[in-house]
Amino acid sequence: MQERTLAIIKPHAVSEGFTGKIIDEIIQNNFDILAIKKIQFKKEEAEKFYQIHKGKFFYDNLIKFMISGPCVVLVLSKENAVKNFRDLIGNTDPEKAKNKSIRHKFGLTNRENAVHGSDSLKNSKKEIAFFFSNADIINI
Repeated sequence: MQERTLAIIKPHAVSEGFTGKIIDEIIQNNFDILAIKKIQFKKEEAEKFYQIHKGKFFYDNLIKFMISGPCVVLVLSKENAVKNFRDLIGNTDPEKAKNKSIRHKFGLTNRENAVHGSDSLKNSKKEIAFFFSNADIINI
């Protein structure tokens, strides 16, 4: 089934110049990019986006990290996009991620793991709507 998912290239991956390499991996794995933009999270926006993690031990550091520099957000489309993108990016911990996964190649730590990918179709719809209106997204 053709689905959409959200991807975020996180601040350290952007600042290290990995954006193009990560986008190339996405394209090489047959995802269509329907929307893309560079953003700078404000603290309140990051807190709202990651509210599902509020109260967890890593929440404050996650917010601090996500507001530390620009991010690139993308809407991706592909058959079973959520699962396929999660497979492409690998485990949250780059050291445990499969060899050649995006997080294995470009991630540093659990938090600085290069990319975010929606974890379910339900969440992908919410996350996409957080950053993009329907008018922003190419329909193919």
